[in-house]
Amino acid sequence: MRRLGILTSGGDAPGMNAAIRAAARHALGLGLEVSAVRRGYAGLLAGDIVPLARAAVANIIQRGGTILGTSRCEAFRTPAGRAQAADRLREARIDGLIVIGGDGTLRGATLLAEEHDIPLAAVPGTIDNDIHGTDTTIGFDTAVNTALEAIDRIRDTAASLERVFLVEVMGRESGDIALAVGVAGGAEDVLVPDVPTDLLTLGRELRQSAERGKRSSIVVVAEGGEPGHAFRVADDLRELSQLEARVCVLGHIQRGGIPTARDRILGSLLGTAAVDILLDGGGMMAAERGGAVARTPLRDTWEHRSSMANPLLALVRDLA
Repeated sequence: MRRLGILTSGGDAPGMNAAIRAAARHALGLGLEVSAVRRGYAGLLAGDIVPLARAAVANIIQRGGTILGTSRCEAFRTPAGRAQAADRLREARIDGLIVIGGDGTLRGATLLAEEHDIPLAAVPGTIDNDIHGTDTTIGFDTAVNTALEAIDRIRDTAASLERVFLVEVMGRESGDIALAVGVAGGAEDVLVPDVPTDLLTLGRELRQSAERGKRSSIVVVAEGGEPGHAFRVADDLRELSQLEARVCVLGHIQRGGIPTARDRILGSLLGTAAVDILLDGGGMMAAERGGAVARTPLRDTWEHRSSMANPLLALVRDLA
């Protein structure tokens, strides 16, 4: 292992820059050369690869997003696209690759490694917190805190106007963000993928809360891969329960912003660990389990589904 590459792909997540910085500086400190693959897998296919010096990662740990840029690349989903990517890595004399991203990124990385015998290490970077084999993904903590700040502000308005608000948060197939902000924000209920919600019962409970003197109610809705899902929920509540609810979709503001200390530390730990994985032959994702750095086989990260924190859903409803 003489030269390694670093790539970020898919949706950006706060803390990715901390992982890039840690991987680059740890590798350079070990005497390795480091190259940056810009614009994710699309940039890899285009050969957009440049040297990454120590100074290039200075003063980035506090920045959101990713300095390397990212993309979603349909061509990389094909065997021909991955063969082209392997050729680009060999042309750049890159002996091993670190990829930072979510489940789609890790799936592509697994196939690239298996089909072309390329040493590869991964770092879980996604706000959804839906990667198997790690307790937490980079970006999740920041996204939760961003959404929580917004919900606290919305509650002020909801209380002033005595209204019900449906607040939609991101989470394509995972309800982890919704559950975390639901507990921390004191929501009346949380609607998450794969857990049915009886909207007629929910509407009745919200009306009963109002009759007991509660001036406002917040219901957190995970988008479930359907941006704007909360509007459909509001329509169903109106039809089933004659309950009027205002909708606020937080959207992509959850992806951006200054990463929390938690995400900076996690990114630094896992970025450093990814370099060590490459030196040991690759094939693993750097992970955090039980508060310690661990390793998870690449294929396990996306073949298994991360379990949703259902105990938090019971807690939300118990405390409502």
